Amino acid sequence: MLAFRDGLAIATAIRQGETTAQAIVEAALQDIDDRNSSLNCFTLTTGDRAFRQAQTIDQALQSGQSVGPLCGVPFAVKNLFDIAGEVTLAGSLINRDNPPASQDATAITRLEEAGAILVGALNMDEYAYGFVTVNSHYGATPNPHDPQRVAGGSSGGSAAAVSANLVPLTLGSDTNGSIRVPAGLCGVYGLKPTYGRLSRAGAFLFAASLDHIGPLARSVRDIAASFDAMQGTDARDPVCTERQPALTLPELEQGIESLRIAIAGDYFERGMEPAVESALTKVKTALDITQTATLPEAAKARTAAYLMTASEGSQLHLQRLQTRLMDFDPETRDRFLAGAMIPASWYLQAQRFRRWFQTQVKSIFDQVDVLIAPTTPCVAPFIDQKTMDIAGQSILVRPHLGLYTQPLSFIGLPVLSAPVAEPGALPVGVQIIAAPYQEAVILKVARWLEKHHVIAPFHV
Repeated sequence: MLAFRDGLAIATAIRQGETTAQAIVEAALQDIDDRNSSLNCFTLTTGDRAFRQAQTIDQALQSGQSVGPLCGVPFAVKNLFDIAGEVTLAGSLINRDNPPASQDATAITRLEEAGAILVGALNMDEYAYGFVTVNSHYGATPNPHDPQRVAGGSSGGSAAAVSANLVPLTLGSDTNGSIRVPAGLCGVYGLKPTYGRLSRAGAFLFAASLDHIGPLARSVRDIAASFDAMQGTDARDPVCTERQPALTLPELEQGIESLRIAIAGDYFERGMEPAVESALTKVKTALDITQTATLPEAAKARTAAYLMTASEGSQLHLQRLQTRLMDFDPETRDRFLAGAMIPASWYLQAQRFRRWFQTQVKSIFDQVDVLIAPTTPCVAPFIDQKTMDIAGQSILVRPHLGLYTQPLSFIGLPVLSAPVAEPGALPVGVQIIAAPYQEAVILKVARWLEKHHVIAPFHV
C-alpha cells in the first residue's frame, strides 16, 4: 500500500529525491499483485510499460530536466479507455475479439505528458451500463469498506482502486452517474466535468450525447491537477472545448465567502436514508447554507436521461445484439433490448425536454453559484441485493442508485462527488454542482470543506 497522502505528495517526494519513480511503480504493482485477487479492481496491469516510463522520469530528474506536476504518480483507467497494444474490453466478452488499440486514449496521453505513469486497466459494468460493477464476465468488484457490498458503477474498479489505496488516481466515465455513484459509495472524490471539457477520444462510449470522462482521487488537489492536465481541444473528439486558464493550487485555497450556495430542494430532498441525510446536514451546517433551489421537473429530467441513454446505447450495440445476443451480460442485454424498442418519437421528445430543462437550470445559476445534493440515496447495497427500500417503496437497486445523479447528467453540468467524513460509518457522498465551465468554483468549495475536515476520503 502506497504510504502517501495523495498523488501530488508522491510527485513531491520523487522530485525531492526522497524516493524514485521506479520504486513507487514497483511498490504499486506489488500491492496490486498481492491484493487484487480479493479486491478485483484490475483486469490488466501494464508493468513493462510502467517501468520504462518510470526509468525515463528518473533519468530526466537526474539530468536536471523538468518533469510534469504528476511526476511518477501511478494511475489506472477504466477498461473502456484505449491502451496501445491492448484490447479495449469495455467490461464485455464480445470486445475480446477486437484487435488491440493502435494508440492510447487522449486522456492517458495527457496524464503521461504531465508525468503520471499508467499501471493498468480497471473493472466495470459491461459497456458502462450499470451502477454496481457486478460483471458476469469479470466478476464483482466489492466495496473496500465492506466486501459484501457493491463498489458502485459503472466505474466501480476505478473508485475501489483509489479507495483501497492501490493507486492514488484513476479515470472513469460518467453517463448518468458512473463516476459519482461509485465515488460516493467508496468514499473518494469523483469529478464529472462539464460536457466537452475533457476529450473522450479513445474511450469506448455508451451514449455519446451524455458521456463524460473524469478523474477519481483521494484529495481535491489531485482532482484539480489531473483535470487541468487533461484539458484542451482534441481533433479526435469534436465536442472537446478549448483549454481554460489553469487552476493553480493556491487558487484552491481562496475563500468562498462571496459564493452563493444553496441546497438542491424538492426532488433532491426526498428518498434518502438517514445516513445520507446526516451527511447532507453536516455540509449544510458547515457552509451555513440557508437557501434552497428547486430544479423544476427533476423527475422528468431523470426519465428523459434514461430514455436517451437507453436509445443511444442500444443503437450503438444493435449489430452486436443481432449477432451475439447471448454473449452479453444478462443484466445488460435485457436493458439494451428494451432500449432498442423505444419509439423514436419518445427520444425526440426527451431531446426537446432536455433543451427546456437546460434553460430552466441556467436561470437557477443566475441566482446561485453552487448547489449541494446527495450523491446516492443510500450507503452501498449488498452485492446480491436486488431491491432496496426508498421512501417506503421497494425498488430495484441497479437503476435507482442514480436517483440523484441522472437529472444532472444529460445537460452536461460539472459535478464533484465528495466523501463526507463520518468515522466508523460506511461512505456517503455529496454532489457539489455548478454551472457549465465552473469547475474552479466547485473545487474551491470542496477544498474549503476538506480543510475544515467536513469531507475526507474514507480509510480502509
